[in-house]
Amino acid sequence: MSSKKIRVLIVDDSSIIRSLLRRFLTSDPDIEVVGAAPDPYVARDILLREKPDVMTLDVEMPRMDGVTFLEKVMASNPVRTIIISSLSTQGSETTLRAFEVGAIDVMAKPAIDITRSMESIREEIVNRVKAVAKAKLPIKMKYEARPPTAVKSQALAKTTHQILAIASSTGGTEALKVILSKMPSDIPGTVIVQHLPPVFTATYAKLLQKMCPFEVKEAQEGDKVYPGRVLIAPGNYHMELSRSGAYYHVKLHQEPILNGVRPAADFLMKSVAKYAGANAIGVVLTGMGRDGADGLVAMKNSGAYNIAQNEETCVVFGMPRVAIELKAIQKVCALEDIAKEIMKQIKIMDVVKAS
Repeated sequence: MSSKKIRVLIVDDSSIIRSLLRRFLTSDPDIEVVGAAPDPYVARDILLREKPDVMTLDVEMPRMDGVTFLEKVMASNPVRTIIISSLSTQGSETTLRAFEVGAIDVMAKPAIDITRSMESIREEIVNRVKAVAKAKLPIKMKYEARPPTAVKSQALAKTTHQILAIASSTGGTEALKVILSKMPSDIPGTVIVQHLPPVFTATYAKLLQKMCPFEVKEAQEGDKVYPGRVLIAPGNYHMELSRSGAYYHVKLHQEPILNGVRPAADFLMKSVAKYAGANAIGVVLTGMGRDGADGLVAMKNSGAYNIAQNEETCVVFGMPRVAIELKAIQKVCALEDIAKEIMKQIKIMDVVKAS
C-alpha cells in the first residue's frame, strides 16, 4: 500500500463533518478521498464501485445505523473501517458493538476544543487512517460468556500474590474478551490499559462484566487490586500500581501524554515492575505504536514473566513487535493460547513460593 495512495470513503450524515474530514485527509499526499456518503445506501454504491482501502464511518445515521451497515459490509465486501463518531455515553455501547462486527479503530468526531488545535486533530485523523490502512481485517473472535461468580473470601488474603498487567490497543477490545473469558473466577489481581476514548472505558468494563465470572470495572483512584478483580484504566487517565502494607491499589493521574496516548501502558508496567516484581505477569496485545514495550523491559528486569500476542493473530503487530525486539518477552503466543500460558505461569509461581 506504500506504493499507491490510500483510498478512503467517508460516511457521515453531517455535510460539515464530511467536508472537514475530506479537507483533513486530502491534505496528506498519501491519501485520496474517493467518495463521501451521507448515509449507508449511498455508501454501499460507492463501496462497490470504488473499492476503497479504508472507510470512515459514523454510527448514528438516518435510514440505517452505522453498526448494522458495517455488519452487512463485513459479510459481503469487507473493508478496513475506522469509526469516527460523537463520543456520548449513550452511544458508547453501540459504538463498541462496531468492534464486534469488524471495526478496527474508533475516535471522536472533530470538534471545537480549547485544549487542542485543529492541526493536531487533523494530524491524529490522518495518522489513524494510515494505521488502519496497514491493519489486518479482523476475524470473528471466539469467546464464551460466563455468569459472574462471587469471589471466595479467602482470595482477599492473597492480595500480595500475582499481578497480571495487560497492554492493549487497536484490535484489543475483542482480543481481551477472548483472554478474559477463559480465565477463572479467582483471576489474579488484573490491571489493564486498553486505549479507548474517555466515555468508552466504563461502558467497555460493563460489557466485560456481563461475560466474565469475576469483577470487571473502570478503575477509580485508590481501588484495591486483588484476586477476582479486573481494573481498566479510565480513558484520558494514566494508571499506576502502588502498594500499602499488604495491599496493592491503583493511582490515577493526568501526566502528559506518553507514546501518543493517555492512558499509557508504560506508566502501568513500570509501576508493576517496581511494586510487584517477580510476582507479576505482563501481557502485550495487538496495537499500533510502541506503548508498553519499555515498561515490559522493566518488568522482565525485575523478574516478571512477559507474554506477547503473535503476529498471525494481531490486527496490528506494532506493540508486540517492539516489545519482542527489545527482548522483553519470554513467550510469544497465539491469542487463543494466552490465557492458558498465564495460568501455567501462575501455577509455576505458586510452586516456587511453596518450595
